[in-house]
Amino acid sequence: MPKVPPPVYVAVGLAAQHLLAPRGRPNVTRSVAAGLVAAGSVYVAGGAVRAFRHQDTTVDPLRPERASAVVTEGPFRHTRNPMYVAMAGLLTAHAVLRGGWLSFVPVAAFVAGIDRTQIPAEEQALSSGFGEAYDAYRATTPRWLRLPWGGRRG
Repeated sequence: MPKVPPPVYVAVGLAAQHLLAPRGRPNVTRSVAAGLVAAGSVYVAGGAVRAFRHQDTTVDPLRPERASAVVTEGPFRHTRNPMYVAMAGLLTAHAVLRGGWLSFVPVAAFVAGIDRTQIPAEEQALSSGFGEAYDAYRATTPRWLRLPWGGRRG
């Protein structure tokens, strides 16, 4: 199991964005767009935490074996990983705010890193702990996003 908490990856991504972004102040359009993306991301993260609390299960990504339930309500209806979607959203909001295409490189790096290290370890622990219940959820809910027009992403 990975031992680096995912928020550390977000912090590194934010720092990288500061280094990669062009200098200057954001315009009003970028500020508003970034604010909307950030607000949506916070909303998704809050919904995920509420769903975990409602099921009285752990939110600790470093110890998924401590999970006491397969959470399928709230944002978990649309993604198996709403916390990571929200973290990627916050990095995206910051990239929009900072400007420049290079600001999006840390977003892609975060998604790729979490997708290849953290999520597989969590999925293995959940499949071991919940068997068919988790496998059925995994078969019907995408890793990243359920697209509003009916397709699956991830």
